[in-house]
Amino acid sequence: TLKPDLTPVTQADRDAERAIIDILGRAFPGDGFLGEEFGARGAGARRWIIDPIDGTRNFVRRIPLWATLIALEIDGEVALGVIHNPVSGDLYTAERGAGARLNGAPIRVSAVSEVARAFLLHAGLDIMRQGGYWEGFVRLVDVTERQRGFGDYYGYGLVAEGKAEIYAEMDLKPWDLAPCKVLVEEAGGRYTDFEGRATIYGGSALATNGCLHEPALRLLRGEPAPG
Repeated sequence: TLKPDLTPVTQADRDAERAIIDILGRAFPGDGFLGEEFGARGAGARRWIIDPIDGTRNFVRRIPLWATLIALEIDGEVALGVIHNPVSGDLYTAERGAGARLNGAPIRVSAVSEVARAFLLHAGLDIMRQGGYWEGFVRLVDVTERQRGFGDYYGYGLVAEGKAEIYAEMDLKPWDLAPCKVLVEEAGGRYTDFEGRATIYGGSALATNGCLHEPALRLLRGEPAPG
């Protein structure tokens, strides 16, 4: 079915979120929850943020790029995150101060230090145009070496693995971003919204290998290009 914002939701989305809340609720009875399908419940310093299927449109069309996203937020800061693609079996994990891993092996962002050599990822061209960042995004396209639209969780995974350097997307909710933020940061990269704030509540996201973050942010915001 379609939600009021015309995005799709499936029975699998709802059933998965119920199952995750049930399991975590039994293990951590005092924790709160924030999920895409059923909203917020509980209060306190700790809450689990859940996107049962990130990439529902891919899921519906049997495109194997979708994942379950779970993160633990403590006192407003994401402390750990898990991203699991049941189709490929890939499992990204990250814990604050303990690094990032893919299927148990440590991962690290790339060392590319020139925007002209960067691989730029995005999650949709129309969203950039509608969101008022089209001109800045075109500037990024013009100066980077390669561009592709992988989108959703996968873009953050590619940055964290060192396979891409810059990922920009908009029209986001905290459950789209919570585990992705800690994953990129623990892999040595940097994550902010388009205003430069390290928050999952800004509605936009820029994830980079770190050394290209400021140049990418300036280009997106239409500021003078770095020298």
